[in-house]
Amino acid sequence: MTDAEIFAAIQADPQNAEYTSQNIPPIYQVDPQAEILIISQAPSKKVQETQIFWNDQSGDRLRQWMNLSREEFYQTNKIAVLPLDFYFPGKGIHGDLPPRKGFAEKWHAPLLELMPNVKLTLLIGAYAQKFYLQKRAQKNLTETVRHYQEYLPQYFPIVHPSPLNYGWFKKNPWFEAQVVPDLQRRVAEIMEK
Repeated sequence: MTDAEIFAAIQADPQNAEYTSQNIPPIYQVDPQAEILIISQAPSKKVQETQIFWNDQSGDRLRQWMNLSREEFYQTNKIAVLPLDFYFPGKGIHGDLPPRKGFAEKWHAPLLELMPNVKLTLLIGAYAQKFYLQKRAQKNLTETVRHYQEYLPQYFPIVHPSPLNYGWFKKNPWFEAQVVPDLQRRVAEIMEK
């Protein structure tokens, strides 16, 4: 299947009828030239409204961690984005609701087949890490991120850059001191080729 065929199938899926009826398209980005893949839980409300992935405060911090400008992030065919759900799932008590069950299982595999050149996959947040690492994940997000080198070169697990995680960043200064520089180096190596 082509990207256009998959896109149409996602919109036609009864699971997504509520969004399609409101003319809300699925938000993801695939490119056959992509070498960096970003997997996270789901688009934010702002992202869904603007139709630009990572177009929020979380995206600002993610680009900072990757050491990429907005132009580099959006105007390259080297970066792909596949959330576990391509639609904003709604607000919960402590942030956004989780991605819908069964969504990534249905749509990720055919989209991944379109991107044979991916060298590095960022697994952002606990949902993405549990989905892709499964039993290889550590007992919690902090330990999975702390042991990120065990998943390289394929996967690079990181914490979600949401402002809601301010407390986590404060409690775990090693992340920005040790993990972020390694992430920036690996991203730079790919982007410079």
